[in-house]
Parts: sequence; C-alpha cells; structure tokens
Amino acid sequence: MPPLPLQKKVVLGLQHTIAMFGATVLVPLLTGLNPSVALFGAGLGTLLFHALTGLGVPIFLGSSFAFIAPILAVMKAEGPAAVGGGLVAAGAMYVVFSAAVKAVGVGRIQKVFPPIVTGPVIIVIGLSLAGVAINQAQSHWGLALVTLLAAILTSVFARGLFKMIPILIGVVTGYVTALVLGGVEPTKLDAIRDAAWVGLPPFHAPHFSWTAIFVLAPVALVTFIEHIGDVIVNGRVVGKNFLESPGLPRTLFADGIANMASAALGGPAATTYAENTGVLAVTRVYDPAVIRIAAVFAMLFGLSPKLAAVFQSFPPGVLGGVSILLFGMIASVGIRTLSEARIDFAHSRNLIVVSLILVLGLGGAKIPVTLGEVHLELHGMALAALVGLLANALLPESLNREEHGPHST
Repeated sequence: MPPLPLQKKVVLGLQHTIAMFGATVLVPLLTGLNPSVALFGAGLGTLLFHALTGLGVPIFLGSSFAFIAPILAVMKAEGPAAVGGGLVAAGAMYVVFSAAVKAVGVGRIQKVFPPIVTGPVIIVIGLSLAGVAINQAQSHWGLALVTLLAAILTSVFARGLFKMIPILIGVVTGYVTALVLGGVEPTKLDAIRDAAWVGLPPFHAPHFSWTAIFVLAPVALVTFIEHIGDVIVNGRVVGKNFLESPGLPRTLFADGIANMASAALGGPAATTYAENTGVLAVTRVYDPAVIRIAAVFAMLFGLSPKLAAVFQSFPPGVLGGVSILLFGMIASVGIRTLSEARIDFAHSRNLIVVSLILVLGLGGAKIPVTLGEVHLELHGMALAALVGLLANALLPESLNREEHGPHST
C-alpha cells in the first residue's frame, strides 16, 4: 500500500482514539481516578511505547481493567496518591520481566506460545469482550444496529478514504441518530455546553506506600501474560512477529515505562489495547504513525474538558454497535491463526488443549492466587493463556503420533 497522505492519517488516528475512548475512561470512572488524566496518560504512554520500540509497532496503550479491584481497595484505604505509587511499582515489575525474558531468550518464549495456544487465546481475547459489547448494545438496540450497519456498509462498499474509516463513520452515524432521536442524555449535553475548551487535568504526584505496592504491583504478573498475548495478536493482524522484532524484552520494557509515566501523573496503569487491534483488522491500515496521531488526540482530549465531555456523551448503544464488529474481528484472527497453522483437530491432544483454553477462558472460571498478604484472581485471558501453556507442555506430542501413526501431523 502506498504511503497515506497526512490528512488521511489524521482521520484514521481520530478513529483509533474513538475506539479506545470508552474503555480508557471507564476504568477511572469506576475507580475514582480522573478520566482526563487517564486520557492524557494513555496518549503519553503510547508515545513513549512507540519511541522505545523503534516506532514500528502499531499498538495503543489504554487503561487496564486488571487493576480495577486492587485500585478500589487502595483508593478506599489510602487515597489516589498511594494508588499512583503502587501503579508505578507495577510498571517497574515490567522492567524486571523484560530483563528476565532477555536472559532466557525470546526463542524459548516463542516455543512456549505455539499456534495451538495462541490461536484459542486470541479467540478468548475477542469473545471475552463480547459481553461488554452486548451489554452496551442492548441499552438501545436501535442505535447499536444503526452504528453497526453503517460500519459494515462502509467497510464493504465504500471507496478511498471512507473505506479506511468504517469505525469512525459508524460512530458518527450512530451519534447523529442519537441526537435526532433524543438519545443523548440532557445532562451530558449541558456538560458539553458548560465545559471549557482548554484546561489542565488534575495531575497529582504518587505517594509510595508499601501496603499499596504489595497490593498493586503483583497484578503485573497477570498483565504480563496479557501483554504477550496482545503483542502476538497485534503481530498476527499486521503480519509480523513483534516478539522477534523489536523483541519482547523491548515491548515489555516500553510498556513498563508507559505504565510508570501514566501512574506518575495520577492516571491508571496502561496496557496494550485489543480495541485498537480490532480497528487495524477492520481497516487493514497498519502504519504505526496513525496510532501515534491517535495518542496525540488522546492527550488533546485530556487537555480539553469540552471535547472530553463530547466523548463522554456517546450513548452506550453507539459504542456497543461498533464494539460488536471490533471484538468479533479479534476472535476471527484467532480462528485464522489455527487455520493457517493447519492444526489437525482429529488429534485428541489438540482438542484437549483448545477445549481447556476456550472453556476456562470464556466460562467465567476464577482461580485465587495468594502471594503472602496479597490475594489475586486469575481469570479470562490470563487464565486461558496459563492453562494453555501448561496443557501444551504437559500433554506429550506422542499422543498425536500414537493415534494416527508416525507420519501424522
């Protein structure tokens, strides 16, 4: 594909910002942190990630849902400054993981994540978000269907620039429809009118408390697995192996620095975002510069209370309609991974590995993990990845050969 002109990149970047906005502001809204700080921190973290990984990985970093429960606990006990200190420590854990992976070797990490594991884990990433999309959509199915239909029709029938921005077209169509039908809450419209165009968000410095650190830092053990899965997914969509280049140690290190930068400002922890990977899959525009433009938009929105109020006024039905397409695309990438690897499901070993990943990853299973005084839960994608890794390591390959002879694959 020839290089895109700047004006097209700007529009595509705005589309990525819209895709990440809902989830990024939801975490601070649920935990008591400030949404504008979260937006600014996400944009800054994304730019740092790109700079530290050589500008070649089209990944956006937004607020991590894995930290919600521990943030709430620390917020109630010690306040937002202690939350910031604990999240800075969690980012530092990524730096430690980066050094450990570099010492062990990325090749060994790749052997631990073969397609029989990564394929169904990618499916879990997409389908585990399906409930979020449906819950948003069923708040107003009419708006959701209008948004979804507009995005699909644009993706299939549009030409030129419009074909590259089906998500943005869908959201704009859904929002205009909501305005016409009175589907936007009057209080949110009042908030848009009253908000200032420019204003600094309420940044605040972290305070380091051992209690907060011991509660928040261990969560990085879970998001470490998520990071690997998301980098693999992003690479599968783009058609590159980012575990090799720029390398998993660099992406982990960059994610850790981004986490610390966001937390130091008073924002939530940043993590690689499946929503934006879904946009890449839909548009097939993989230029990392587009993601950096999205990061700049996120920072500008964080500095503009009025623009932030506009995005916060998006009805859930509109966000749900576009999320149905985005999250489904991610799951489809997982199916493609299994297909391209020519996984033979006539073998019971392959069936067992995939079955365990799908059922435990999607079925709501939660496994408590206790680390001293810290209590965590493994669930969703992190649990699916861990179970898949163990099953693939413990079930011998000889089972396949015994079932169908020595020449089976």
